[in-house]
Amino acid sequence: MGIKETIEGSFHIIGGDFSRAGEASTEIKTLLQSLGISKEIVRRAAIATFEAEMNIIIYTPAGILRYEITPERIRIIAEDMGPGIEDIELAMQEGYSTAPEWVRELGWGSGMGLPNMKKNSDEFRIDSVVGEGTTVEMIIYLDKSENKN
Repeated sequence: MGIKETIEGSFHIIGGDFSRAGEASTEIKTLLQSLGISKEIVRRAAIATFEAEMNIIIYTPAGILRYEITPERIRIIAEDMGPGIEDIELAMQEGYSTAPEWVRELGWGSGMGLPNMKKNSDEFRIDSVVGEGTTVEMIIYLDKSENKN
């Protein structure tokens, strides 16, 4: 693998800016491919990142998506500026969505974002404060033997 030292980056995401949806996840996917990371790991990281990116665009005024790639793992952190999640357990259920109808008409907001983030991560943490925002941390190990699931 071509990772010798930690690679870090971040993307500022503006809520409601569907014209730029997928830019962060595509850039991370391209970077991971250029580093020679396996297709399966790249796919998982791209899905998790895309879902986080879309949640910021759909539900919040703005957020930041940060990544850290080391020889051992990919760490993705999505932090947003609100509105927060009232019931995380409910929000983690496949198919549960609070997306407005106009977002669903665009083909988004199916209630798979958080479940897909968790499913494609080896480690997943979510912290949310209503009225303040949400932070999601996802870790994907590059060596399957380190998988904590």
